[in-house]
Amino acid sequence: MLAYGSNMCPSKITWLRSALGLAGPVVVLRAQCRDLAAVWAAGFRERDGQRPATIVAAPGVVERHGLWLATAEQLTTLDACEGRGVRYDLARLHSGTVTLDDGTVVPDPLVYRAAPPGPSGYPEDSRLPLLVDGAPVRCAEVPQVAAAALAGSAAPSDGLDVTVAPSGSACRG
Repeated sequence: MLAYGSNMCPSKITWLRSALGLAGPVVVLRAQCRDLAAVWAAGFRERDGQRPATIVAAPGVVERHGLWLATAEQLTTLDACEGRGVRYDLARLHSGTVTLDDGTVVPDPLVYRAAPPGPSGYPEDSRLPLLVDGAPVRCAEVPQVAAAALAGSAAPSDGLDVTVAPSGSACRG
């Protein structure tokens, strides 16, 4: 699973273990992501009021993120944390290129991407990209402490080419 934002933070893994029962070793490989960017989401996390990250198509951008070799059990825990089907969808990512440090290209990795708005529109905790002056705000350019004060609107899309996994599926294959 392509890991970006808080899913790359060791303290989040500790929190996942204590709060949601994450089990087993967490193996994360370093990856270069081309034509993808972690950006600030339009909404805020309910539990701490912070603005979370989301991922977008970003032609020409190169960032370093991680590839979490998550087990099916770990994905179930992450589904609960990420609000799968409400805030984020688990999907196969066809956009961009993810390359490990040894040069291996990872085809169609899993990723948590912003779920589209529901019938009632954009929720306050939307994970769609935040647009400020019409553009998403990269996490690499604005620290989290400043991200909470940003004002803008939710983008209509993240621009990604994905295949969303059916609910309850780890999207294998």
